[in-house]
Amino acid sequence: MPTFQTVATAALFAAFVTPCLAAEVGVHQIVIEASEHGRDLVATVWYPADAGGQPTVVGDSRVFKGEPAFLDAPAARGRYPLVVLSHGSGSRVQAMGWLATALAKAGFVVAGPNHPGTTSGYSLPAETPKVWQRTQDLSRVIDKLTTDPQWQSVVDPDKVGVAGFSLGGATAMEIAGARAKLEAYASYCDSYTKWDCAWFASGVGYLNDARVTVDKVDLRSIDKDLFEQSNLDRRVKTAVLIDPGLAPAYDEQSLKEIAIPMAFINLGNPDVIPTAVLADRLASLTPQGTYAAIKDANHFSFLPECKEGSAALLKSVGEFDPICDDAGNRSRADIHAEATRLVLEALQRTLKGRS
Repeated sequence: MPTFQTVATAALFAAFVTPCLAAEVGVHQIVIEASEHGRDLVATVWYPADAGGQPTVVGDSRVFKGEPAFLDAPAARGRYPLVVLSHGSGSRVQAMGWLATALAKAGFVVAGPNHPGTTSGYSLPAETPKVWQRTQDLSRVIDKLTTDPQWQSVVDPDKVGVAGFSLGGATAMEIAGARAKLEAYASYCDSYTKWDCAWFASGVGYLNDARVTVDKVDLRSIDKDLFEQSNLDRRVKTAVLIDPGLAPAYDEQSLKEIAIPMAFINLGNPDVIPTAVLADRLASLTPQGTYAAIKDANHFSFLPECKEGSAALLKSVGEFDPICDDAGNRSRADIHAEATRLVLEALQRTLKGRS
């Protein structure tokens, strides 16, 4: 789970589809206030919409191309399956806008929060392993969209799915019923010095878009009961897991007990997919697991398309991760098209009952 964490990157984060079921894609922001059950959340909702609303571009920045939508457009008549999204560490849900837009065009309501403590500009190593907080965030988004009068007539509460990328993939794993073992995760990081493990040992974090010095994370000091608890939300009927984090740490028995379809997708050729997110074994252990790998891609390929000159811009401000580079000769747009097809196939099969 790379963390895309420089100050510059934090400041800069600000195809194939099935036939459209609605005239437009609407977008709306919801605020879920803190309660005894969770922290303040800001979530973005994409949905099938009728004409109207203010034209906007979601996720546009100096680096990334955004996706057009219509702010607060009226929802198209009908009830639609809900897909909750969980973004990767150090990113934002808006960076998944290319996928959310395609899903909304295909007749899904899509919603995801920016997870406090692991989002762009506010990302701390000590918060990263607390996946139980992230699953709670998703459950609260489901609560909101299935009970709020504004959305009750739009969302079908019996058809809820989840899609997550990287640390968001781990979040999707756990809300579907997977449980991770703390010692297995700590032991993995004892010998693995890249990706999430490097982040825990970095001694830096990001707060209010500024780089700050923080304590290094001792994984064995994390609350074991919370880390290993079940975060299952039985309202979730299907899951799509793209490069899911914590891959070496899941309890095998918990995977064998997962009762819903699990579509695993890795980014990259099989021989180069990092151990941190390699998912073929996870798919084989889940009773309804499927597996696909997108060739000539890498972990960064799931980020939005980069604007011309973005790679040079990132390097000039101190970001040396190849955020705008993909593994082969394919364009990122082409990789996104394949990823969108795989995600849509899984969600249409499991939430709409068709291939």
